[in-house]
This record gives sequence, structure tokens and C-alpha cells, in this order.
Amino acid sequence: MLLVHGRGASAADILTIGGELQHTGFAYLAPEAADHAWYPNPFTAPIATNEPHFSSALSVLEALLENIGRHVPPERTILLGFSQGACLALEFAARHARRYGGVIGFSGGLIGPDGTPRDYPGSFDGTPVFIGCSDIDPHIPMHRVVESGEVLKAMGARVTVRFYPGMAHTVSLEELAELRELMDAV
Repeated sequence: MLLVHGRGASAADILTIGGELQHTGFAYLAPEAADHAWYPNPFTAPIATNEPHFSSALSVLEALLENIGRHVPPERTILLGFSQGACLALEFAARHARRYGGVIGFSGGLIGPDGTPRDYPGSFDGTPVFIGCSDIDPHIPMHRVVESGEVLKAMGARVTVRFYPGMAHTVSLEELAELRELMDAV
């Protein structure tokens, strides 16, 4: 499982999810962004305003997944992110669609302002995707979560989008239960 942390967090922070899961048979890898941010501006800002950081972050994930792929096939690999890391993980997956073991976005959505073209090439070939978010998240608009799920579904993913009423900007026990189910299936 490749875990991508959020803004202001670290690799050690996101790796606590692995500790919560205690799922045998999985290795957990987490890169750390320079200065604890993958890109400087909100994920809904014009993509050009997040460059060159955004492209660099995508390259980090690409290199790591390429290296992981030498040992574990993509269909047995889960890409997971929280907050800014969820946005990055979802956007990376959309730009590199293939059959993964799963793609998980805890509090995130596809990157770019409203109206960004979402004509990504490729197919997810049935990859399970879970996007969970609070219905009142101050950083992630609900419509972006819904749009992200629709885009990935149109690309052949089996998408579950779930909103949690009144939840803080965090990962819930219910979301971890969804992840455990996905891991069991892998």
C-alpha cells in the first residue's frame, strides 16, 4: 500500500493508518513531501499555480509505483491518500488508469478548478475506488467528491462515494472498515 499524506503532515503521520489496520500480508510505503506539502495552493486552484510542485509530486508517485511494480503487480497494490494526499492519489490514478488493487481517497477529489477537462485516457478495468469525506469538510467541496467519483466510474472503476455527516477533516473508523474490506479482497 502506497500512502500519501496531507498538507502539513508527514510520512510518519500517514503510516499510522497501517498501524491501525495491522493487516498481515501488506507492506506500507509513504513518501514525504518537501516542507510537508505536495503543492502550495488549494487543489481547486488552477493547476498552473501549483507548478512545478504538482508535476514533481506526480513524478514521485510514478517512480514509487514503478519500483513497487517490480515486486508486486499493480492489481495487488493499493494507492491511498488523505486530504491533499487523497487529491494527489486520485489525480495520479486518473492520469495513470489501470487495474489497481484499490484506490482510496480519504477527504479528497480530482485536482483543478471547476470546469477542468476530465478526459483522461485509459481504463481502471474494475478497480475498486473508495472516496469518503465529511459532508461539511471545509477543504473539500461535496460536488468535487461526487464529480471525482463519476469521472472514475466512467473510466471503468467500481466506485463507492460516501459522506459522513458532521465529521471533522479526519479519517473515520467507518472509512477504515471500508479499507479493511478492500484489503481483504486484494
